[in-house]
Amino acid sequence: MARTILIYSMGEVIGDGLIKLPFIGGLRRAFPDAHITWAAAMGETVYAGPLKAIVAGALDEVIVEGVRGAGSLDWLPWVKPLGARTFDLVIDTQENVARAMVAKRAASGLFISPAGGFRLSQRRPAAGDPDPWPTAVVDRFAKLLSLATGKPETLSPLQIADARTRAVAEALLPSGPSYVGIAPGAGGQDKRWPLDRFLALAERQVARGRTPVGFFGPDEAEDCRAAQAALPGLLLPEWDRDDDFRDVKGPALVVALAGRLAAAVANDAGPGHMFAAGGAPLLSLQKDRRRAAKFRPAAPHLEVLVAEDYGSDMTALPLDAADAALERLLKDAD
Repeated sequence: MARTILIYSMGEVIGDGLIKLPFIGGLRRAFPDAHITWAAAMGETVYAGPLKAIVAGALDEVIVEGVRGAGSLDWLPWVKPLGARTFDLVIDTQENVARAMVAKRAASGLFISPAGGFRLSQRRPAAGDPDPWPTAVVDRFAKLLSLATGKPETLSPLQIADARTRAVAEALLPSGPSYVGIAPGAGGQDKRWPLDRFLALAERQVARGRTPVGFFGPDEAEDCRAAQAALPGLLLPEWDRDDDFRDVKGPALVVALAGRLAAAVANDAGPGHMFAAGGAPLLSLQKDRRRAAKFRPAAPHLEVLVAEDYGSDMTALPLDAADAALERLLKDAD
């Protein structure tokens, strides 16, 4: 069993970092006692910044300084990337051969890499594997994890290590009600299912005895207030707080809250990946098939609806279809 592990990436902005969280959860589940180091070969990673609190306890170390293999000559034998450190297991998540050669030098034991069609990797997908390098990002990470352990693996929810954050999540969404999260936001308007559809879906949940929970980002105050006015029973755990722990907020709190939801509904955006990272069964509303295939969230129970299957944009997604999918999700996850 590997005692020291290096994950070698090209760095992560917020979107990359969120979608990879269930991989980190699966990695920690597979190697509970290992010292896990994440190295960003080029630039920065949100695991050393905005998502640091989420990965605390799952990652033991994040490297963002020094020679990390992104330089054009870093593969030369006299260059000492990563301080010449070695690890029992190295999982290279990127596909550039030159950088993979740098990462391989850090492996004192097993080396896994998709670069060059896995030519440098000590373990490769089976010869008869119908999908050796899947389209979906989350499936690629599951493949790398399976090669590292030598057995089939799935990605896993990420447990928030900070006890205070977990306690706040429990106080905001105490045990008892069946909570259903809705996250109407997205980075672009073209990726958003209309707010009134989210609220109509939430109203149906109220009629069935469940409690809707709204998740709105800091730039979505107008939508938050509109939702609050239209649906007075909507809980807003990140807004209008009067508790003594208002400093506990942001992505780590959302992931912790996700673990208390019976299910959630989100557009193709960050909140959906945070719900997946926290383990919430998820209905993901996607604009087109290409993105739905590549950037599918790694929720343990997942339903996906694609607007392209119904019409030209997100407004084409029918409320009844979303309602039926959400009910299937709640039934299957129960």
